[in-house]
Amino acid sequence: MNKFSKNDYNIFIIKLTLFLFSFSLYFWANALFFTDDTMHKIYENKGNIVLFFNILNIIYSSLLSTIITLIIKFIALSSKDILKIKKVKNRNIALINSVKLIKKLTIKFSIYYAISFIFLSFFWYFISAFCAVYKNTQILLIRTTLISYLMSLLYPLALNIIPAFLRLISLRDKSHNKKCIYSFSYILHLI
Repeated sequence: MNKFSKNDYNIFIIKLTLFLFSFSLYFWANALFFTDDTMHKIYENKGNIVLFFNILNIIYSSLLSTIITLIIKFIALSSKDILKIKKVKNRNIALINSVKLIKKLTIKFSIYYAISFIFLSFFWYFISAFCAVYKNTQILLIRTTLISYLMSLLYPLALNIIPAFLRLISLRDKSHNKKCIYSFSYILHLI
């Protein structure tokens, strides 16, 4: 998941704000999953917490953040729409479609910035309050946020390697399961 590719038709400032939004979202989601049990474990261990105890919270926050980021990306990114116009062969139809697309993108970007501003204001307030109340958990919050963010960068790799591996197996398989394995890899690829 390359957030700063130069070979697409998305606006750089949109990609930059999307990156900042997603990182703020990960901070909020990690702070959200600091429960009473987590705080009690931190207190019992005198500020140190075993990463294994917190791994479920990291996974939950990563999943929540990924889902919200996917929804926001659907609103913010414009590359697919521009590629549709680029494929049109007739110049007049392409010009008409581009005028419609400009109106559509103006609305999409306005909605994106409004939603981002509302969410970022809420994230700022929540994280500021959380860090003010729980001063001793700030380092742990940063650590879990970084781990969660790194997980979100690594799981697409795993999701792409597994279908590729299954397709490789289906190509080398001599039995009649070849088609079944390939179909399963295709379904995993769609996820």
